[in-house]
Amino acid sequence: MSTRRSLVWLGLTPEPEQELPAAVAALRSPATGRPPSVLVAAERHRVERLVLRGTQRGWLRYLREVTDLVVEAAGSGGADPSAALLAGEVVLDHHRMLIGLPGAGYERTGTQRRDLEQALARLRSRPAPAPLSHSQSRSTA
Repeated sequence: MSTRRSLVWLGLTPEPEQELPAAVAALRSPATGRPPSVLVAAERHRVERLVLRGTQRGWLRYLREVTDLVVEAAGSGGADPSAALLAGEVVLDHHRMLIGLPGAGYERTGTQRRDLEQALARLRSRPAPAPLSHSQSRSTA
């Protein structure tokens, strides 16, 4: 076995690094009470550290956390559904692409793919929020 670290997982897609920090921060925000901007910066730093210094195992652990947040959001109805949809779709796409990489990443994420598919179906089936009526929009302006 080579002592060199495998970096093939880094070539999958840039969407997780680009889109997950803001979506994950929005999902974590209600539980922490911290300002969203602080959470986005923390998530960006974490993702950057994982990509630059981490391993595929560490990256998949992070994506497991994101999966758990999406599943929780789909079940609770309290979190931002647009953030949960975005995060869920990004992670699901990532996990589906693992089939083209060597190693057991695709098999390891099978349960997450199933959980994400179910959570995304629940999120998509939620009724859209009712638009503000003219009188409501004037009273909030």
